[in-house]
Amino acid sequence: MHNKELKNRDLKVLWHPCTQMKDHETLPLIPIKKAHGVYLEDFEGNRYIDAISSWWVNLFGHTNPYINAKIKEQLDTLEHVILAGFTHEQVVRLSERLVALTPKGLEKCFYSDNGSSAVEVALKMSFHAHKNDGKNKTIFVSLTNSYHGETIGALSVGDVELYKDTYAPLLLKTLQTHVPKDMSLAAAQNAAAAFEELCKLRADEISAIILEPLVQGAGSMHMYHKEYLVLVRKICDRYDVHLIADEVLVGFGRTGELFACAHANITPDFLVLSKGLTGGYLPLSVVLTSNEIYAKFYCDYGDYKAFLHSHSYTGNALACAAANATLDIFETENIIEKNRVTAAFMGQKLQKFLELKNVKEVRQTGMICAVELQGYKPEERIGLRVYEYGLQNGVLLRPLGHVVYFMPPYIITNAEIDVMMDVAYEAIKNL
Repeated sequence: MHNKELKNRDLKVLWHPCTQMKDHETLPLIPIKKAHGVYLEDFEGNRYIDAISSWWVNLFGHTNPYINAKIKEQLDTLEHVILAGFTHEQVVRLSERLVALTPKGLEKCFYSDNGSSAVEVALKMSFHAHKNDGKNKTIFVSLTNSYHGETIGALSVGDVELYKDTYAPLLLKTLQTHVPKDMSLAAAQNAAAAFEELCKLRADEISAIILEPLVQGAGSMHMYHKEYLVLVRKICDRYDVHLIADEVLVGFGRTGELFACAHANITPDFLVLSKGLTGGYLPLSVVLTSNEIYAKFYCDYGDYKAFLHSHSYTGNALACAAANATLDIFETENIIEKNRVTAAFMGQKLQKFLELKNVKEVRQTGMICAVELQGYKPEERIGLRVYEYGLQNGVLLRPLGHVVYFMPPYIITNAEIDVMMDVAYEAIKNL
């Protein structure tokens, strides 16, 4: 089989996500035959460094031998079983480990299939917990520039203009409060003060604030100071508002700690995890919450306080096996310390982008680096030009508009970082 053959077959039957399909009249679709480590390989032997971890999910490289073995082992034992009325060893073990690893006080796990679905779980659980306390809190607050997924509830608490304009008639009523404008302490304090003013006016209506700790992923990798998390936690406590931490992107070591909330030493009421949870192998997500929240739903059947939510593949055994294998690697290979060394090297390489006149800013949080460009109009689609240059030179880059970012698997070597960043540098230089 060749690239052209599979591309032609694909375009007859597939509708790809986040894609204007007409682009593929001229933009090459890349069929991938196999992958290993940080490399994707097509049917003609071309290799591409996966600089974006295949949409931010892959942690320890493609076809990781250890995760492969653990999934194969599980495959011969149990592939899936309904989690209502039944359980299995992999999901129990995973839950025990997540409770031990996440911020203190998160003691119950509720599983779903993906990040958007887990956000829906957290929103419903927050509203229902207040309802069970006799409170009618129907409004959610999110940060400007935020993104939490593309199902209706998750879309409602995001702040992506295109989505909000297109699907406005379908969305929940929500409020936005300003994200800190930059990574400074003053910006964090000013934004927190604005959120408190909103709570003073409408706390009796607000169920929760949902935020992406430290880094807004789809929001152009915007980053802010950890003090904002500290202050928001205190405000939520004062006004009886839940704090939902969406760590779908930043969880599992991306920021320099296992979980981003650890930077601020806070415990959210709900912690949403997905993406890296299975090392990039299989769909799985989880919402962790406290025993206090859990107790609000614990009742006799006739009281109708039970949480009303389910997914067919909740707690899938194969996905949980992949997640347990991923946690094994964190435990046995000192990944967080290794990541800090790798992040420092990436930070050094990042500085050279400031030499370019079309670069406005570079920023970094742990293993996430971003280069923000300036002087271009949206219709110029400079991100697409960087993407195409990257593919032509063996690197998968997928810019967010005018922001080129790097979020590679943790196993990337310094030599591979050199190639990844040098290709991006030349792509930006040649714009």
